[in-house]
Amino acid sequence: MEKIIKLDSDEEAISLYGSLDERLRFAEEKFKVRISARNHRLVISGSKENVRQAAEFFNAELERIREGGSRHSESKISKAAQAPHPGGQAAEGSQKTPLSYFHKGKVIKAKSKNQENYLQAIQQYDIVISIGPAGTGKTYLAMATAIDALKRKRVTRIILTRPAVEAGESLGFLPGDLYAKINPYLRPLYDALYDMMDFDEATRHLQRGLIEVAPLAYMRGRTLNDSFVILDEGQNCTHEQMKMFLTRLGFSSRTIVTGDITQIDLPSGKRSGLVEIQTILHDVEGIKFCYLDEKDVVRHKLVQDVIKAYERHEKK
Repeated sequence: MEKIIKLDSDEEAISLYGSLDERLRFAEEKFKVRISARNHRLVISGSKENVRQAAEFFNAELERIREGGSRHSESKISKAAQAPHPGGQAAEGSQKTPLSYFHKGKVIKAKSKNQENYLQAIQQYDIVISIGPAGTGKTYLAMATAIDALKRKRVTRIILTRPAVEAGESLGFLPGDLYAKINPYLRPLYDALYDMMDFDEATRHLQRGLIEVAPLAYMRGRTLNDSFVILDEGQNCTHEQMKMFLTRLGFSSRTIVTGDITQIDLPSGKRSGLVEIQTILHDVEGIKFCYLDEKDVVRHKLVQDVIKAYERHEKK
């Protein structure tokens, strides 16, 4: 059997196929069909049932694209993409294809089920809130996704930000210009960036504004279009800062907020905005909360043991 899906433009075809035709490859593997694409025509060949499921998948994706590309609504995701493989039983997580990214000569991918769910959420939702202890890959995986999106021209820039809050100690007066004063607070973001991108390439992107690293206070009054925005250390945002940041989201943009609610460095009496939004935004469609725990830690094994020991101590 053969099914033809007609497209209206090159832009529509690129959006449907994926930057490197990854959606076509995914559908061929999942639905056991043959797919050819030429001159705004998508031709699906194979058994009747397999072709029907693949066509449902692409028609649902095409409807989403034509409605404006709202990626977050699960109701728009094709039922075919959630169906078991034709001719076989549904395996756990069979509706998901594992995600991996190749940066600076190494493959970056999820190392636990929670991390895989986190990466999948970033693909589907425009705002993702990732909460978990240190070393669970919250910022690292978000950074890998952001760099991949920039390389594939899915966004025009990456914006990395975090609140400038001292971690339980007073540093007093810091010498130097404004850049010298705020740079120490942003150093962890640079570390993650340089771990995935050559220094010279990252420097060029920073100089051209394709990648921006800035304190959270610099986000006020801005509208961030065509951007991949990562807010690190979200637990150190106040109520006002978190509200300000989340309302910066513009068209064709994606926002990731990461944080560890067990390590809040705000002054006494200040409530963490990251803690609050779990209640305020829990039922907002299009926002996904992802939780990681000590089993997702990818640093030294002792980090897992330290987290568990502190959890036991704090429960007493």
